[in-house]
Amino acid sequence: MGDSLITIIAIFLAAILMFVFPLMSMSERTDDVSQLAVQTATTEFVDTIRTTGKLTLDDYDKYIQTITSTGNSFEVDMLVQVLDENPGVKTTQAEMTKIGENLYYNLYTSQIEDTLQSNGRITLKEGDLVSVSVKNTNQTISQLLKNFFYQIAGNDTYQIAAQHAGMVTVNGTK
Repeated sequence: MGDSLITIIAIFLAAILMFVFPLMSMSERTDDVSQLAVQTATTEFVDTIRTTGKLTLDDYDKYIQTITSTGNSFEVDMLVQVLDENPGVKTTQAEMTKIGENLYYNLYTSQIEDTLQSNGRITLKEGDLVSVSVKNTNQTISQLLKNFFYQIAGNDTYQIAAQHAGMVTVNGTK
């Protein structure tokens, strides 16, 4: 009886070592590749906006298509802070000795998407700020396995996330 119990335990441990741990390792590696792809796409998207001074519907659609090609669903949060220069000051953005304040007004994701749908583009100017953050909304295989084996609680946890921000360096053309 004792030998058969030890044999059953040994077979069970061998099955775990042969199948479960490699599956966990491969699923974590898949998440790492997805993380790298999303971070790269986010950085390129924001840098394109910064260097061209415009955000187009085409660029936004390509970005969404690129990040969803990883097989995950994502929540994208965008923030564009538009520089509202003091209209009483007749100087350029490059001059740092302005009289008065420069204020920013914010455009959030839903406002940006609405503007892109109606106009097809948002033209920005030098000094505007752009920020994009993204995180996955679905549970990856790696998250499911970790929750099963390690009993990690919480559905808010996300495995894949990226963010990038920067200042627009040129005036966009209309």
